[in-house]
Amino acid sequence: MQIDLSTIDYFTESGSVEAVTSRTGNEADERLATVWAMLVKHLHAFAKEVDLKQGEWEAGIDFLTRTGQMCDENRQEFILLSDVLGLSMLTDAINNRELASATESTVMGPFHVKGAPELPMGANISLDGKGESCIFEGYVFDQEGNAIEGARLDVWCDNVDGYYDVQQPDIQPKWNNRGIFKTGQDGTYRFMGAKPVSYPIPHDGPVGQLLEKLGRHPNRPAHMHYIVSAPEYRTLVTHSFVDDDQWLKSDVVFGVKASLVANYEHSPDGDAKWRSPFDFILVKDTTN
Repeated sequence: MQIDLSTIDYFTESGSVEAVTSRTGNEADERLATVWAMLVKHLHAFAKEVDLKQGEWEAGIDFLTRTGQMCDENRQEFILLSDVLGLSMLTDAINNRELASATESTVMGPFHVKGAPELPMGANISLDGKGESCIFEGYVFDQEGNAIEGARLDVWCDNVDGYYDVQQPDIQPKWNNRGIFKTGQDGTYRFMGAKPVSYPIPHDGPVGQLLEKLGRHPNRPAHMHYIVSAPEYRTLVTHSFVDDDQWLKSDVVFGVKASLVANYEHSPDGDAKWRSPFDFILVKDTTN
């Protein structure tokens, strides 16, 4: 049978979006088909708007290839790329629009590790004993101000040199500056650790090279990471930031929010040099 060539929709610059999206089959997941169509639409519009050159396209492919090659079980270069593009924070904002009365969320970052040890309340997560000691304490509440018993706080931060333990497996003790705590009946938490320090994100790879070419610094302000969860509540991924850090206004991953800047005050009881009180407010999970 001879094909009628006049009925074929060939790929053209003006019809590029339709040529690609029309190939999506009826059996495709509806949400996937929608996201794919919008990706193609805006990606093609970008290429046309900047008049994308062949060499630039090839450089982009090479950049993405090298980004993937930098990923392993301890490093996620694509998360770094998403972070510096502001896409991680934008996604976070879109998915937390209705949570204005609760503790604000921010990016998780690429160095969370599952399986950290659960520790007794008040334990010290600084296993190497380096840095300036700090007491981290506060309450976990619901939106009505009621204490949440059994809330789980998964906490982690960098060491005094600005590295997470997984970045220095031959230098730092395993689980250094990491731990899991559960609140008691009064909703309180308390643990000891080292006061976090600011640090540059890993910038020895393609993302770091991109930042340098853009004239951007790679630094994050000092912060403690938290994942706070409890039955029947939405899980909160957030940080508390050190209040006098020089990079608060120019965090490379755009993660700082005013409500997340914590006070660091000299500890009066002599157990530690610093004390940082910070409370968390969780929202009821209404998805079920």
